[in-house]
Amino acid sequence: MSETDKKSERSAKGFARKPQMIAFGAASAIMMAMVLFYVFLYPGNIGVAQPIPFSHRVHAREKHISCFFCHTGAIDTARSGIPPLETCMLCHKHIAVEYPPIKDLRAHYYAGQPVVWGQNYWVPDFVYFDHSVHIQRAVDCRKCHGDVLNMDRILVNENVTMGFCSECHKQAEVTHDCFTCHR
Repeated sequence: MSETDKKSERSAKGFARKPQMIAFGAASAIMMAMVLFYVFLYPGNIGVAQPIPFSHRVHAREKHISCFFCHTGAIDTARSGIPPLETCMLCHKHIAVEYPPIKDLRAHYYAGQPVVWGQNYWVPDFVYFDHSVHIQRAVDCRKCHGDVLNMDRILVNENVTMGFCSECHKQAEVTHDCFTCHR
């Protein structure tokens, strides 16, 4: 085989690999675009996933259901609490019963099985926070929890820190006694 024939054969093999290289390049570009979308455009904090999807936006903003209808503990106890399924069933015995998440909710209710909801907020054991005190002093829930009316999943306000609370107490001209919150 002559030198020219060898070059032609190598060149033909290179052209045979070209579609594979194009496919690999396209796949690499798509993967890179997906990574960039995830890193720069996808919302980083969409809230804690719940076992049954629940939208605060739909219930509080669109249906005008008060926070206290579900979170009754916030009115007169330290904890706002998570409503029992019986509260959900006040409406969902009759409303949206064919919607798949509501079917799941109803199945839990009729089986007597609680739904274990994901926790959104947590305070350390040495911090004492009383929702009722804040509610009785007309502190708007949004002050700490953000614009819940526009949230499907609750986005935790990462700024609820000692500094956040101290600044709010200073602005409201209420106690700065350490033992009010630290016990």
